Amino acid sequence: MDLGLQGKVALVSGASKGLGFGVARALAAEGARVSMCSRDQDGIASAAARLREAIGAEVMPVVCDVTKAQDIQNWIETSVAALGKIDALLINAGGPPGGLFKDTTEAQWQAAFELTLLSAVRMVRAALPHLNQGSAILTITSSSIKEPIERLGLSTVMRSGVAGLVKTLADELAGDGIRVNNLIPGRIDTDRVAQLDAAVAQRSGKTVEQVRAESIARIPLKRLGTIDDFGSAAAYLLSPAAAYITGATLRVDGGMMRSI
Repeated sequence: MDLGLQGKVALVSGASKGLGFGVARALAAEGARVSMCSRDQDGIASAAARLREAIGAEVMPVVCDVTKAQDIQNWIETSVAALGKIDALLINAGGPPGGLFKDTTEAQWQAAFELTLLSAVRMVRAALPHLNQGSAILTITSSSIKEPIERLGLSTVMRSGVAGLVKTLADELAGDGIRVNNLIPGRIDTDRVAQLDAAVAQRSGKTVEQVRAESIARIPLKRLGTIDDFGSAAAYLLSPAAAYITGATLRVDGGMMRSI
């Protein structure tokens, strides 16, 4: 299936590794020109080099801390100056720390707001003047917006806000021909999931291998997802092939979530 991404310009945040890198790779493999950002200068340069070497991709690495409004503005403006337009925007940032509500400080709530929710607002605001008919925005949230996860209250609250933002923007931007959707990762094999498994293992007295095996046993497809599984779904939703899909939330979780 031709997704119609050849020559399109896509911006992907949090793209030095994990889910963001998987999305950047999928878009580049479909022929999109990709501006990929991360606050890790060496990490984003290395990620871009890997894509160039592996698939001959036209990629542009930019250093950007998405908790900083000026960094986001610079990323958008630098990308448009170099690539001429924006056809697709992938909004992604690292997850807030885990912990119980009673142990979470006000400073941690503020930091989570800036990292997860306000960064999404800022990215949309900065990109919007450069988005035209047929453009697409896609956010990455978490299964916690459907089924709260123990000790991930910061993520649950802030990512639920992002999901609400998606529904709001889908209505407001439809008249301009701009689609807005949300993608939920399940248990994808990333550093973030490995860190969460390690935390569960430490609290429960189990090994990381036992925790992971129990997690996989709850997944109908009986495996963790890969960043390529996730990237393929994102590339589709960001592409012209999904031209009649907006305001939607898609789960990429191997069937793990049982909620209807």
